Amino acid sequence: MRKLGFLVLALAVVLLPLVQARGPYRLQAITQFNLVADNGDVRTVTCQYCHVNPNGGAPWNAFGNQLRANFKGNIGEALYETLKAMKDSDGDGYADVLEVFAGTLPGDANSKPLVTAQFLTQSLEKAGGVDIYKPK
Repeated sequence: MRKLGFLVLALAVVLLPLVQARGPYRLQAITQFNLVADNGDVRTVTCQYCHVNPNGGAPWNAFGNQLRANFKGNIGEALYETLKAMKDSDGDGYADVLEVFAGTLPGDANSKPLVTAQFLTQSLEKAGGVDIYKPK
């Protein structure tokens, strides 16, 4: 019984930093992307901008893989660089930055804006362009 207790404690010590590390990344994305849940509670905003699973962890979706490729130690800069690249990670016809601007998921081809990419591009430019997502 002691061995089991020790094993559980050891796993908690090893895994706790990994779980806690995800929180700041999620909070940075919420802040930088100006995300707000329908009910106004940011705690209900899922991790699906970058992950397949709403709670995060592997596997990452197509946008998450782009983000990981741009990550050089600063999540805010990686988010900005990923959007600035103007890629369409999920291949649905909308650049990632347009999906973030529209509030849809850039890593999920089934989640796409209800307006045209041209309309979103014009609206994004009027709002300040991709630089509205520059880390502060």
